[in-house]
This record gives sequence, C-alpha cells and structure tokens, in this order.
Amino acid sequence: MEFSEGLKKNEDFRSVYRSGKKMANRLFVMYVSENGTERNRLGVSVSKKTGNSVVRHRLKRLIKENYRRNEAVFNSGLDIVVVVKQNAVGATYAETESALLHLAKLHHITRA
Repeated sequence: MEFSEGLKKNEDFRSVYRSGKKMANRLFVMYVSENGTERNRLGVSVSKKTGNSVVRHRLKRLIKENYRRNEAVFNSGLDIVVVVKQNAVGATYAETESALLHLAKLHHITRA
C-alpha cells in the first residue's frame, strides 16, 4: 500500500482551496481535489485563533494519526486539506476520528 505524503507548500494548499470540493461538520472543514497521482496528500490547517501552539499541534497530530490509521479506506490520488474549527479544541481521539470519517463519506472518497 502506498503511504501518503503531506501537503506542505502554500501554493498546494491554495490550489486545493480553489479547485477542491468543500464539506464541513462540527469539528472540521475538508477540501478535496484530485492530484493525478497514485498517492494521497494530506494537509492540516489550524488557525492561531484555535489556541496556543500546544493545542494546535495536538489537533494536527490527532488528525494525522486518525488519517494514518484509516488510510486504507480512502481512495487514492487525492489532495485533502482539513481545516480545524475552534469547536475541535478538547475533542477526543474518537471524536476527531468520527468527524474525519464522516467528512470522507460526505465527499464519497472512501472505499466501502
């Protein structure tokens, strides 16, 4: 199985924002666009309004770990950007996992 990479460059994030489909739930906003490769690229965006760096990095780690553990259910060839809402502060691992998979189902990017 191919492992995904991270979206790192500002221009990559911007292109997903411009060309991607957008769905939201209570915790996250997810943008998805096709990237024309076999791999997925995941980017996580957390505003400074969300909290201090400890809070922001915890949320990023939760989302990346949730994605890593559920990577097999995602279709390939996608750029995915997850924007964290302020409601997500203090969310548990299970809550973030549920919210992430919920958005994936809304986007129809899961295999099952």
